[in-house]
Amino acid sequence: MLDLGQPVKYPHIIDGQLVSQEDRVIERRNPATGAPLSVYGPGGKPEIDAAVQAARHAFDSGIWSDIDGMTRFRTLMRLAELVRSNSAEFARLDAAEVGKPIRVAEEDVAGAIGQVEFAASLAAGQHGDVHTNLDNDFTGLHLKEPIGVVGVIVPWNFPLLILCQKAAYALAAGCTVVVKPSEYTSASAVRLGELALKAGLPAGVFNVVTGDGHAGQLLAEHLDVDMLTFTGSTATGRRVLEASKGNLKKTSLELGGKAAQIVFADADLDDAVEGVLFGATHNQGECCVAGARLLVQESIAEDFVNRLTARAARIQVGAGESDADFGALIHEGHLQNVLDAVERARSQGGDVRLGGTRLTGPGYDGGCFVGPTIVAEVSPEMEIFNNEVFGPVLTVSTFRDANHAVELANAVEYGLGNTVWSKNIDTALTVTRNLKCGTVWINTSIDGSPQLSFGGYKASGYGREMGRLGLDEFCQTKTVQIRTGKRAGTFGLRG
Repeated sequence: MLDLGQPVKYPHIIDGQLVSQEDRVIERRNPATGAPLSVYGPGGKPEIDAAVQAARHAFDSGIWSDIDGMTRFRTLMRLAELVRSNSAEFARLDAAEVGKPIRVAEEDVAGAIGQVEFAASLAAGQHGDVHTNLDNDFTGLHLKEPIGVVGVIVPWNFPLLILCQKAAYALAAGCTVVVKPSEYTSASAVRLGELALKAGLPAGVFNVVTGDGHAGQLLAEHLDVDMLTFTGSTATGRRVLEASKGNLKKTSLELGGKAAQIVFADADLDDAVEGVLFGATHNQGECCVAGARLLVQESIAEDFVNRLTARAARIQVGAGESDADFGALIHEGHLQNVLDAVERARSQGGDVRLGGTRLTGPGYDGGCFVGPTIVAEVSPEMEIFNNEVFGPVLTVSTFRDANHAVELANAVEYGLGNTVWSKNIDTALTVTRNLKCGTVWINTSIDGSPQLSFGGYKASGYGREMGRLGLDEFCQTKTVQIRTGKRAGTFGLRG
């Protein structure tokens, strides 16, 4: 298991300074071992106000927002390189605080570096639109301008990766940021803030305030924040949206999901078994796009579920330096919520084919471990079909044909992502067009690239992260109309 020795105390980063709190602290323990890891200050109104004021001053001064794109590109590329040179440390921090195997955390760090690099490239090539076909006397411009001070609220499941999906694009657009990481996983955000200063981001451009939901509430309510980007549960997202209404700040919400993995009889079933299990258990299932609902065609259902169960039983669970496939759940309360959801499914008629219990014994003592869990005979009326569990739990339902599969996939309130497993391109694309979600994977699961945007439909939120749309999210558009010909009419008015 991975522990980092004595607990490390982490400061806030406000206006380029490391700011410590001594009166009260938040203590974080490794969810895989129970060992103490980190100590944070519970930022409150003074810290949030100071950080927002610093970000406001930095933005209004133009020290970052008004510089040319190539300078922002070079600065962000220096930041990416600093993260790369410290990637082992970042992986250790996230692995320990989240409870995941370090090799999985290493993949997250590599993804975070890619996000910063791609955002940097967009900063270099940021552009608006020119319209030359208005009529002979006019030229029109759409100018992209940074929206201002951005509050960034980051969840605990992918601490560095999701932070970079948000903050790197905000910075590339010319915004300044105040980051509020999860109280469970703040270490990598603080370290990134320190490296941002080292990379040359001016004081006040990148601020970090640690703390719990109260700090997030204060940031969401703050009248000097121009935009808020939040990733978390749908229930919390609704509260964040309510808190943000004071100054009608723009919000981007990436919320919960209940993704379906639709397996047709013509799929490569060996490939689908591996992909479905990865989609359901990646990062302990603590993933908003986890493929938690298997929808399998009736004609192959029994054989496929048998193969799936046999393969799932061989998945290795552990953390730290182990070769495990996934690790511990984030804390004791969440572990109990996951187990309770499985028990309610059992009481409602679900057939628990595998798992559904806490892992104990050598290697698991002191940790919040649940093995891969498969619940068959799940109908759309059951709670577990509709509600996000956020653990390594896969439910199984069957469908007759493509129309029935789409009906089941769309039957939940969420619309973040779904997967289609089929070797028939007509089937795959027809189903894709009818799925109400922001992302569809075909014959793969939970893949991603910085160039491709990500976001949800329905109760999974709105707004987009990553890709060019991820940059545009942090911009506002100014329309400019230029007359190049002679003024017409008595007052120069045009109909």
